[in-house]
Amino acid sequence: MTRTKWIECGVGVFVLAGFLGLVFLGLQVSGLNLSRANDTFTLHANFSNVGGLKERSRVTVAGVTVGHVTNIDLDSKWLDGRVTMQIDDSLQGKLSSDSTAAILTSGLLGEQYIGLSTGGAPDNLKDGDTIRDTQSALVLENLIQQFVSNMSK
Repeated sequence: MTRTKWIECGVGVFVLAGFLGLVFLGLQVSGLNLSRANDTFTLHANFSNVGGLKERSRVTVAGVTVGHVTNIDLDSKWLDGRVTMQIDDSLQGKLSSDSTAAILTSGLLGEQYIGLSTGGAPDNLKDGDTIRDTQSALVLENLIQQFVSNMSK
């Protein structure tokens, strides 16, 4: 092979490595993964404001990802945001019925996710149950509005 052919092959390998790196970073930022789906169970939670929460957002317990959001819609009875989550089956029977769900923000990009905190009740959440104790997302615009209205008084 001539010298120019080696340079062309090297450039091709470099471009391919760059493309694969971009795909990897895109998967990391979006929260998608290529791994096989584990067995899961479903939990629901109602929030007065879901903020920027999106489908496929992660669900954590003690900072460890244990599931993801599968659906966000409007509860027609209470006019709240109803969030459906798929939780890893290994937690079934371990989350107490008084567990709490909060919409939290992390990272520089402001990714929102759901953080679950366990309670101490003797009963446990089962497949299809609804978490009653929730904390909605903090919306920056609402905080600024409250600050400005308090300053004007």
